Amino acid sequence: MTERKEFRNLAPPEEAHAAIDSLDLAPGPEHVPLEDARGRVLAERIDADLDVPGFDRGSMDGYAVRARDTFGADEADPVELDYVGAVHAGAEPDVTVEPGTCAEISTGAVMPDGADAVVMVERTEERDDGGSAGTDTPDRVAIRTSVAPGDNVMVAGADIAAGARALGPGTRLTPREIGLLSALGVDEVPVRGKPKVGIISTGDELVRPGEPLDSDRGQIYDVNSTTIATGVEEAGGEPVLYPHAGDDYAEMERLLTRAADECDLVLSSGSTSASAVDVIYRVIEDRGELLLHGVAVKPGKPMLIGRLERSTESTRTGASAYVGLPGYPVSALTIFRTFVAPAIREAAGQPDPRTATITGEMGVQERYSEGRMRLMPVGLLEREDRPPLVYPVDKGSGATTSLVEADGVVTVDPDTEVLDEGEAVDVTLFSPDVRPPTLLGVGEDDPALNRLLDRVERPRYLPVGSREGLRRLRDGLPDVAVTAGPVDRDVDSVELGRWSREWGLVVPAGNPADVTGVADLVDDDLRFVNRTTDSGLRTSLGNEVAALADARDVDRHALVEAVEGFDLTVRAFESPARRVASGDADVGLGLRATAEKLGLGFVSLGTQDIVVRANPDRVDTAGVAGLEDALDDVGAVVDELPGYED
Repeated sequence: MTERKEFRNLAPPEEAHAAIDSLDLAPGPEHVPLEDARGRVLAERIDADLDVPGFDRGSMDGYAVRARDTFGADEADPVELDYVGAVHAGAEPDVTVEPGTCAEISTGAVMPDGADAVVMVERTEERDDGGSAGTDTPDRVAIRTSVAPGDNVMVAGADIAAGARALGPGTRLTPREIGLLSALGVDEVPVRGKPKVGIISTGDELVRPGEPLDSDRGQIYDVNSTTIATGVEEAGGEPVLYPHAGDDYAEMERLLTRAADECDLVLSSGSTSASAVDVIYRVIEDRGELLLHGVAVKPGKPMLIGRLERSTESTRTGASAYVGLPGYPVSALTIFRTFVAPAIREAAGQPDPRTATITGEMGVQERYSEGRMRLMPVGLLEREDRPPLVYPVDKGSGATTSLVEADGVVTVDPDTEVLDEGEAVDVTLFSPDVRPPTLLGVGEDDPALNRLLDRVERPRYLPVGSREGLRRLRDGLPDVAVTAGPVDRDVDSVELGRWSREWGLVVPAGNPADVTGVADLVDDDLRFVNRTTDSGLRTSLGNEVAALADARDVDRHALVEAVEGFDLTVRAFESPARRVASGDADVGLGLRATAEKLGLGFVSLGTQDIVVRANPDRVDTAGVAGLEDALDDVGAVVDELPGYED
């Protein structure tokens, strides 16, 4: 029998940080061409090997002069100097400025011998005495201002002098620094190496994006590899993706050893919990040193920290750093951002990213009593003249949409059991560039609504169903709620607009079972797929079943029990139809628009009104106004969808 590893003593977050800090994942320095150096960090000081500029040069168009020849000159009593020639940028001067003479000079040109200042052209006037007739050059130049030695001249080395310290170690190379290095003639720079980070996702069920997916075998696309690789790159590391490791000890050991031989840090995701099949911690114990197993934080309890010994074939010495991340994408990314990314940045010499923390008010009450520090993903909603509303975005660690529906994280102390509605909380944004939505909508999912939202600036819509949408509108959280079909709640709201859609039963093309209505679901042996109880489609179907029960004078629940799969529910409006299209169901609850889109048959059961309802306290906000503008054109939108009318 396989021994289970139990989480008996979860380490506090501070201990996890200390364990990662004890790991060595800093690579040696390397030299890169200057054109590839943007964003890299200098590994050592760079001194100037030459003066910049390497010559005295004029800093504006005008005339190079001996400053003493201009003393006392002004607009009323100019000094006239003989013109001896011109000096242009990029050319070696072929004139000398003697006492009483001047030379025309372009910006950036080498100062001619004898000259020690430049008079700007606007304070001069060319004069001819006839000796230069037929030429473009004057005989003399009237100087209408006096200048001092060095005026309008950049002397050699004024920018940076040979031998001076140009840039120090630890400098992050931006276009400004690269410009300076270019001026010094540097074509290759010594930089801190990027930590090479090996990434291994574990689990027999994982498939790379782009490869065929077999849902019947429980396969899912690998989210963690690409997500964590992007995070590694963002932190200044070099990600290396390895093949998936199955839930097999030997295969896991082989891949981990290979990654340790080639990388400074190995990150795995999955196979870190206490399950009997999660064996990765045993590989670490056998092939290296396990420093920590389990952290008192949510999400992310099953975290591993340790070292992996390298094989004798490796060109690297010592042990590789190792961190095991949880398997669920939200947990994996949260733990990576909190514990691992700072270590990669430090090893790469990259500065901590700009962070932004804002204070908002909880839009709902949130209870929590697990005794662990909680990193709670939250969404924000802008409000005029008030702090933003904060609401939890937590569909569970396995829900990848939580990654994009949240704007930041609220850190909840282990001793905090309740965050009350209206309570002030600090939100650490995922990025200073995060821009909260201008409109928060909840309720029924609908293809016409999706098209309308495309016309609104920065909306966020949570398809929680009609019933749940009304409940949240009643509690005052969203700007708008969208309902479908009959509603059984009286919620104070302002109607912004409506349209109708045809709903019914989606069947295979040609309707091989000759389905005509709800009675066939009850009487025939048909596999049915329903929508969730919060859906307006489900409510309309329930009313049809109730009407059939009344007509037959039987109990409604008896009819429900006679329908195979009535309680098999899916959330999205296309999902039942897709089950029919794949052959996993004979009938699904859905829309005519969906059936025609997927090339399926359709049995109409009626129409539903889709109603957009606004929070009375938000009707004057910019987001609601933007949605109202979009609703003005709802006719053009529904004309594109079969079974829709405005």
